[in-house]
Amino acid sequence: MDTCKVPANASKCSGNTMECFMVLSTQAQKISIGILCGLFGTMCVFENSLVLYLIFSSPGIRKKPSYLFIGSLALADILASIIFVCSFVNFHVFNEAGFSKEVFLLQLGGVNTSFSASLSSLLLTALDRYISISRPSEYKLLMTRKRAWAALAVLWVTCATIACLPLLGWNCCVLDSVCSELFPFVDDNYQSGWVCFIMVLLGCIVYAYAHVLWRARQHVAYMEKHQAQVGKQNSRMRMDVMLAKTLVMVLAVLMLCWSPVLVLMIYSIFARLSDHLRKVFAFCSTLCLLNSMVNPIIYALRSKELFSSLMRVLSHFRRQLKLTEESPEAESTHKSSVIET
Repeated sequence: MDTCKVPANASKCSGNTMECFMVLSTQAQKISIGILCGLFGTMCVFENSLVLYLIFSSPGIRKKPSYLFIGSLALADILASIIFVCSFVNFHVFNEAGFSKEVFLLQLGGVNTSFSASLSSLLLTALDRYISISRPSEYKLLMTRKRAWAALAVLWVTCATIACLPLLGWNCCVLDSVCSELFPFVDDNYQSGWVCFIMVLLGCIVYAYAHVLWRARQHVAYMEKHQAQVGKQNSRMRMDVMLAKTLVMVLAVLMLCWSPVLVLMIYSIFARLSDHLRKVFAFCSTLCLLNSMVNPIIYALRSKELFSSLMRVLSHFRRQLKLTEESPEAESTHKSSVIET
């Protein structure tokens, strides 16, 4: 097994790097983590898969760049849920430490890539809404499908590159540096850099949404003043304001779910973490799954297009179910008439 410098507060592990990070000491804690991960992960995969289906099964929706970004967010949340739940439960609940350093860093890179891509997709969505509201007459020229796909390609490549740096050599085993107190094999400086990257993304999102809300308030005032004169344009503005409010709700949920994890990661950079705080960090990590689970619910409740598409799918499903239930009865009636004849 690969070994390197363990955290200062984990010296009692006698150099077994992987076991130093298995902080769940009781069966009740492991069961709790398993239930949370299983529940949040299953719901997250189901809901985000449904969002992807609703987007790409509707030609009118999938042509819009806004929903391409939302689709990227849903895909990132699905991948994050699958990789996170499998690796997290395997490590903390079943205490599996038989895999190599490279396998662990590959799993961690997959989780970081997915969560970073999720956050970056929110940033692209915020920028898309800002352009739509601030420059509505030029929106279709500025935000084309080709540019949207190019932005998504840059997003995923950048997130994957940053997340895989520990696997490519920036880890405390190769550099013989001090490891993070929260993640095995991860260099403390890399953790600081990744936190800075996430904070920059959050700052850009907040800045973009501040402008979106400011423009949305202007549109609300404009609609109230000129409601009689504007018809179609008024409807367009109301739709932009609705989507802007939806995305602000997504951002609020994001901040609430990610703040505990980021605060503990930042704190671990400047101070030693007790065993209790490391257990708290393990439980707070499941809030990231909660965030991924809540996002599709917000879309279904707030996006009229997605909600209408969902209603069509449910209506079609009910019709198919009704036909399936009626067909045995029809077949039975047919058989009875044949026998009587």
